[in-house]
Amino acid sequence: MSVSIHIPTPLRAYTDQQSVVSVDGATVGEALSALTGTYPSLLKHLRDDKGRLRSFVNVYLGDEDIRFLDKEDTAVSAGAELLIVPSIAGGAGEDEAQAELPELNNEEISRYSRHLILPEVGMEGQKRLKAARVLCVGTGGLGSPLLLYLAAAGVGRIGIVDFDVVDESNLQRQIIHGTSRVGAPKVESARDRILDINPNVQVDLYNEALTSENALRIMEDYDIVVDGTDNFPTRYLVNDACVILGKPNVYGSIFKFEGQVTVFNYEDGPNYRDLYPEPPPPGLVPSCAEGGVLGILPGVVGCLQATETVKIILGAGNTLKGRLLLYDALNMKFRELKLRRDPDAKPITELIDYQQFCGIPGADDHQEAPVAEGFERIGVKQAKEKLDGGWAPYVLDVRKPHEAAIVTLAFADRLQPHEDVLAIADELPRDRDILIHCKMGGRSAKAAAALAAAGFTRLFNLDGGITGWATEIDTSLPTY
Repeated sequence: MSVSIHIPTPLRAYTDQQSVVSVDGATVGEALSALTGTYPSLLKHLRDDKGRLRSFVNVYLGDEDIRFLDKEDTAVSAGAELLIVPSIAGGAGEDEAQAELPELNNEEISRYSRHLILPEVGMEGQKRLKAARVLCVGTGGLGSPLLLYLAAAGVGRIGIVDFDVVDESNLQRQIIHGTSRVGAPKVESARDRILDINPNVQVDLYNEALTSENALRIMEDYDIVVDGTDNFPTRYLVNDACVILGKPNVYGSIFKFEGQVTVFNYEDGPNYRDLYPEPPPPGLVPSCAEGGVLGILPGVVGCLQATETVKIILGAGNTLKGRLLLYDALNMKFRELKLRRDPDAKPITELIDYQQFCGIPGADDHQEAPVAEGFERIGVKQAKEKLDGGWAPYVLDVRKPHEAAIVTLAFADRLQPHEDVLAIADELPRDRDILIHCKMGGRSAKAAAALAAAGFTRLFNLDGGITGWATEIDTSLPTY
């Protein structure tokens, strides 16, 4: 019988860009086997070496996670739909509710008048907003609309955690920042914009990375934590700290044209580890810097996060607790899936080393990487010195064609996307050094590792990629 399997954007590179694939199968397992039989390169993304479904990839039959049904032997009927959902490279407690709420002055009553005439908000609801304390981790694509609307709504105290500075490439989506603020710390840029919108807001700045050492200290003084991060170690850190402290975690994530939104750890609901017990291996899920993102997408997802935050503060409506909202901007579709707590999940009692948990090598590991990887890493300055000295490697660009249309190195010999590099292995020289580059060095390292496994020995990965070359060697080149 025919079953439709919906393929998310990050995995469409392995299905010839097909968003829906029809296969034959009587069970979920048979359907998935038929899918990977048709697209073998998809197999490693869905299953581990023992053939088990990876913990960072969920499969839904309708709106039910198959982990909570009869797993892969669950029968499917003709015309059934399976949905693959991989993890995406995104209230006041009882004591606070009973505490005396702050009064609104005349200026605030005028400012929030459109709220005050809503019965669901009114004077008491607006006072709750004024008394609320919300921490936003990240001031990027998600944090920008989130912070703007929380400030405009009258949330009285907003904390911001970020250690980055405003870059020109941020401005396509990070609307809280402007051209005049390029080079400024993001937390300061965000604060200035927030206070311009609403000078009644108290803004706390944490111009530092969120770590296992400071997370509990920073987060403990807030009612709600909103996850606007862009990496897996910080996502797991935010989740675990929220669980330990008993704070709601308003979650959002984005990639290319798709987003996810939910509320974790609220009213005995599931947390992030119930959805994704383990992170994907490093590099398997591309970041927005590598894969791109529609600038408007984080605006929608961040606004949804702001909406959920305000609802928690007001105690109004139904939150996304226990529901995962999927947004497909390209096809303008929303889809809702059920989330449940995992009864077998281990309790979260302490914060750990999240870089290690996510498999990201430390500085000491990186020093030994060239030997273990089968290729040599070379920085852009060192590469330039060697090239000026007569080095003549075969230069392989493993980015996508649309990236090469933006900027290329004049001395590159060939363009071949990294996931298909072995398709041209027979055409590459084995008696000559091969210098491999991508945008920043991640995809080229994967390509180098694949070629090393295929027997190539004279391989060099350009750490920093063409971006590093444009910023440190040839500043006439554009960056993206």
